[in-house]
Amino acid sequence: MRKNRHHQDNTPVEFSWRSVKSLIPYLMEHKPRIILALLCLVLAKVAIVGLPFILKEIVDSLEQVNDGLTSIIAVPVTLVLLYGLLRFFNVILGEIRDTLFGRVTERAMRRVGLKLFDHLHNLDLDFHLNRQTGGLSRDMERGTSGISFLMRFMVFNIVPTLLEILFVVAIFFYQYGLNFALITLGSILLYIGFTAYATEWRTKYIREANQADSSSNSRAIDSLLNYETVKYFNNEQYESQRYDEELALWETARRKNRLTLFGLNSGQALIIASAMTSMLLLAANGVVAKEMTLGDFVLINAFMMQLFMPLNFLGFVYREIKGSLANIEKMFELLERVPKVTDEKQAKELNIGDGTISFNDVRFKYDPSRPILKGINFTINSGEKLAVVGESGSGKSTLVKLLFRFYDVTSGSIEIDSVNIKTITQQSLRKHMGIVPQDTVLFNDSIFENIRYGNPNADDGQVWQAIKHAHLYDFVQDLPKKEQTVVGERGLKLSGGEKQRVAIARTILKRPPILIFDEATSSLDSGSEQAILAALQEIAKGHTSLVIAHRLSTIVDADKIIVMHQGEIVETGNHQELLLANGRYAKMWAMQQD
Repeated sequence: MRKNRHHQDNTPVEFSWRSVKSLIPYLMEHKPRIILALLCLVLAKVAIVGLPFILKEIVDSLEQVNDGLTSIIAVPVTLVLLYGLLRFFNVILGEIRDTLFGRVTERAMRRVGLKLFDHLHNLDLDFHLNRQTGGLSRDMERGTSGISFLMRFMVFNIVPTLLEILFVVAIFFYQYGLNFALITLGSILLYIGFTAYATEWRTKYIREANQADSSSNSRAIDSLLNYETVKYFNNEQYESQRYDEELALWETARRKNRLTLFGLNSGQALIIASAMTSMLLLAANGVVAKEMTLGDFVLINAFMMQLFMPLNFLGFVYREIKGSLANIEKMFELLERVPKVTDEKQAKELNIGDGTISFNDVRFKYDPSRPILKGINFTINSGEKLAVVGESGSGKSTLVKLLFRFYDVTSGSIEIDSVNIKTITQQSLRKHMGIVPQDTVLFNDSIFENIRYGNPNADDGQVWQAIKHAHLYDFVQDLPKKEQTVVGERGLKLSGGEKQRVAIARTILKRPPILIFDEATSSLDSGSEQAILAALQEIAKGHTSLVIAHRLSTIVDADKIIVMHQGEIVETGNHQELLLANGRYAKMWAMQQD
């Protein structure tokens, strides 16, 4: 049996009610609205409880008319009008309540959603390398929807419904005796107990359905993002089979969920029907024995129907709240996840002076059993260009990730202007650095806006200047929609070289004091490479530059070159010095000249 490509963790996440308490500050931002909404709620409850009493008086008045005891038709007409007025007020007050509280709910969803979005951006690179984008987006969507449900229904349905139940039980006890009160209270307690037990039983199936939903969504998005790879290897049928396997798990989970819901709803219906039948039998016996009027019978029937409507809704709310708790478990787990790389409490803003970068005995390992860097020492003086070369896996790109503080060093230190980068804020650190990465990923937006991303505050003229410096102008002018051409998801509509030139234009627009080039010309042809190298040399003047290079021809002008091998620096010098040393660099140069 083929194993799943993505690991499925079905271990239930324990949900803490402290997570619900954390929503209270979002509610308290709108105290006046909440108070008005609660007032509307109370008035609506008063109106709804008064309806059966008016109905009783109408029936008794009509009965007296039929018995010839009175001929004044104005009494029942007035009562009917009052009944209609109370019914209208109950509905309109409910609408006003929902309108008032809707703003509170929507603002809370916005605030919590933004908090999660910011938190995800603050999580470390390791988290994002291991995430499943499709499943994560579903967790976010269901989490915010679950919060909306919790805030609305816990505040305006559970407590008010319980109060209404107690109020009705008290009325029955006071007006009709202990039997009526006991049957009502007993059926309610049985209903709530059954609902709680059955819903707890169902929660695991809800969780399984959510997990299957996230997994199938992740599978689909992962396949579509790698559309070209699927085509290259002729694996459409394989991907369809994989997706169908995920959908089969989802189908099974949904079927279990539906069957358990059927059992829950059937049990609730039996309890309600039994209680209603018992109460009406008692009321009918009272009317026959002339201990109660026909109006009392109608009142009890109306109260029971009126009572079990919110009670039935209470069951729905409880089920949905449990489902919502299952839905937001992942969301709160994400919010509680602590980034591995954090700013110190006393972290300061980085103020660039000379822009000197120093790696001091830097050691790093992703995994305790596999060290990547083994005591790296070098300094890039202000305005210098230092190049790093070496075979794949030697640790070159790891230097860049550590400099950007995507990871923290295991030991040693990295300093800028003699300040340890651990003591400064990540935002101010990255603000002063620009990078042209080997693998440029673009947003599904216009090519113009993708370049402006290097400096969102730049005007159109500055963006066009960056386009020209990156030798992109002719290419942009040849596009069907010129600078407004949309590049596609992850920039798939552009070639590797075109994407790298967009990345170069971004960095030119940012104009940071520290420049990093991670194999920035690896996707360019020889002609384009020479033009881009000239542009890079121009923008690098006066800037401290770190270049990760594969093509040695691109770094012959570097002030210093270090050669790495298995996480260590094995040679240092400029191009001519390293060729004369006839070591590893010289061999690499000779191989690339062939």
